[in-house]
Parts: sequence; C-alpha cells; structure tokens
Amino acid sequence: MRDLVASSEAPTHNFYRAVFIVILAIFLFDVQGALIKQMGGRYPVEQISFYRNLFGMVPSLLVLVFSSQWHKTGRPLRLKRWRLGFARGVLLVLAQLSFYTALIHMELATATTLAFAGPLFVTTLSVPLLAHKVGWVRGLAVVMGFAGVVMVMKPGGDAFTAVALLPVAAALFYALTSLSSRFFEQEEPTALISIYAAIGAAVTALAILLFKGITIDLNTPGDWLWFIAMGGVGGTAVFLLITAYRMADPSSLSPFEYFGIPFSFLLGWWFFDEAPFDSLFPGVLFIVGAGLLVLWRERSIQSTSQ
Repeated sequence: MRDLVASSEAPTHNFYRAVFIVILAIFLFDVQGALIKQMGGRYPVEQISFYRNLFGMVPSLLVLVFSSQWHKTGRPLRLKRWRLGFARGVLLVLAQLSFYTALIHMELATATTLAFAGPLFVTTLSVPLLAHKVGWVRGLAVVMGFAGVVMVMKPGGDAFTAVALLPVAAALFYALTSLSSRFFEQEEPTALISIYAAIGAAVTALAILLFKGITIDLNTPGDWLWFIAMGGVGGTAVFLLITAYRMADPSSLSPFEYFGIPFSFLLGWWFFDEAPFDSLFPGVLFIVGAGLLVLWRERSIQSTSQ
C-alpha cells in the first residue's frame, strides 16, 4: 500500500479522491455509532472509548506495516511533532465521551445530526488555525448544510435538552482533531499519525477508568467481537478521514460530511426501529445540495485553470 499523502496545495484530482474518502469514512463512523449504541447499555462510555482506541490502532498498524514508502524511509516511528500526536488523543477522548454518551441517551439519527455541526466548526476554525480563505460559495454551502441540519433536527423537539449539547461539544473536539492533522509534515505517514492519536486516546481513557475505579471486565466472551468490530471500523474511519484532510482543503471537504445524516437515519431505522424518514426531508436536500455546491465550485476552478 502507498500512503495517501499529498501536499497542502493538492491538485484538483486529489480533491475528488478526498471527497470519496470522506464519504466512506463518515459511513464507517455511523456504523461505529450503531455499534456503540448497542454496547452502551452494558458498559460505561470510558470503557467503550478505551477498547475503541485499543482495537482502533489495528487498521493503521496494518497500513503502516504494508507501506512500501515507510519501509524505504527506514521505518520511522517518531513524529517530529510527537507531543501534538499524543495530544490529539486527548481531544479525541473528549469527543468520544461526549458523543458516546449522547448516542446512549438519544436516537442515533438525532445525535448524529447534532454532531454534524462539525463541518461548520471545521470551516470556521480553518481560518484562524490554517489561515485559509473561505470564499462565499464554500461559506454558502456550509450555511446550507447547517440549515438542513436544523430542519432535520426540528427545534422544539427532544434535541433541545441538556444531553443535546454533548454532540455539539463532540463536533467541536472532532473538528479540532481533524484540523490538527494539517500541522504534521507531509512526508510523515498518515497511519503513524493515527496510531499516535489512538495511543494517546487509549491511555487517557484508561486513566479516567482507573481514576473512577471502573473495571474493564467484559460481561460475555462474545462482547470481544463487538469491541473488535467497533475498533476496526472506527480506526479505519479515522485513518480515512485524516488521509482526506491531508489531501485537500478542510473547508472544501467539510460539507460532504453531511452525508452522514442520511446514513445514520438508515442505520437507526434498520437496527433500532427508529423510523426516522418523516424527519429526513426537506433537510436532507439542503445537506446534499451543500456538497454538490462545493463540487460545482471545484469544477469551475478546474475549468478556469485549464
């Protein structure tokens, strides 16, 4: 395997590849959310976070081991900004604990919808953190996507409770985690960056467990399979998302994260009988339209540059 790493000024064809990777990553995140909701009734969120990050390292480890480029460069294991690598794990745990708690107490689609304030945070924070210029088209796309979120959320319903603040907080922490991936050297393997974050997150979650005096025993042997699946799916999703955000401008990719809302609706209906279709329209039209608007903008830029 080759590391999917591009320069900060990625060519346009990399943008289309990054869009596909983001959508796939978001789908896997929603699958992970369904698994967490399934396990949340039997285990504390700190324990779920620990196993999620422990087993979530496996996909990145496999990618790293089979990376010919990593072997050619002498199999480096140290990041130049290793402190940032581990610190991202702390942000990741804060996001996980917030979102996992919300998943347990809310419908899957509702919690996921609120968490999709993340693209709004990504686009907004990319200006001060990455010195990016967000044009009016991208800004309009994010506003459209957020308007779609509000329509799906239907203000005045159960979304506006104290628990509803947790997915929004998770969105902020996830956005900071995603944006911070842009501060690493481009030649550093994406898989290695993901591993550092997973280690930092696993250690942080374990420290919280020990501080609270919570054991990490499993109720049944079969739960190992659930946790392994959860970690594998989530770890793959994180690796893909980091890859995408290192390939293209985060503010350009962020509207495509809204595709996770219809994914979560379908998963919630299939696994938890939440029957969310009445809430899906017309908000989903704004959400999908936001992604298409950015795609149209990128094609216009490509045509102009040719």
